[in-house]
Amino acid sequence: MAINTLISDAKQRMNTSVETVRRELATMRTGRASLSMLDNVRVDYYGTPTPLNQVGNLSTPDPTLIQVQPWDAKLLGAIEKAIRSSDLDLNPQNDGKIIRIPIPQLNEERRKLLVKNAHKHAEEGRVAIRNVRRDVNDHLKKMLKSHEVSEDDEKQAMAEVQKMTDQHIEQINETLKKKETEIMAV
Repeated sequence: MAINTLISDAKQRMNTSVETVRRELATMRTGRASLSMLDNVRVDYYGTPTPLNQVGNLSTPDPTLIQVQPWDAKLLGAIEKAIRSSDLDLNPQNDGKIIRIPIPQLNEERRKLLVKNAHKHAEEGRVAIRNVRRDVNDHLKKMLKSHEVSEDDEKQAMAEVQKMTDQHIEQINETLKKKETEIMAV
């Protein structure tokens, strides 16, 4: 395997880790209504767990409210149950046609818990990136041992991988900082 292939594969794996962290943080609840916070909610749609956005129309008429209008009125109860059983601490209100989900302001204790959870997701992403770096470096050392690459090429490739690692970890840190600010804003 050529060094360029190894590095481009590592870059793609690191990008995937950053995107995973971004997705995880986007689904976290803040004091404002965001449709992405319902991405992990699954509704029992005739025996099949189905994402909420595939069984109805979601909208945010104002910053503290999410509305769900199911395409099939028979699903109102199942949607309400799925939202209540999620770990978002939301209390949906069913009026027979639409489900309204008021987004209450977070208390200080809940905010700190969410920030702690955000840090956990970010750290998992950083660990995943470091694992990619370790795999590439191990592969480069094996290539050097079997004389597939020169010592200079190995050192240069390792430096490039370290630079990529630092850049991707910085992206995760920036995403975390934005989310933390968003959560702590009253």
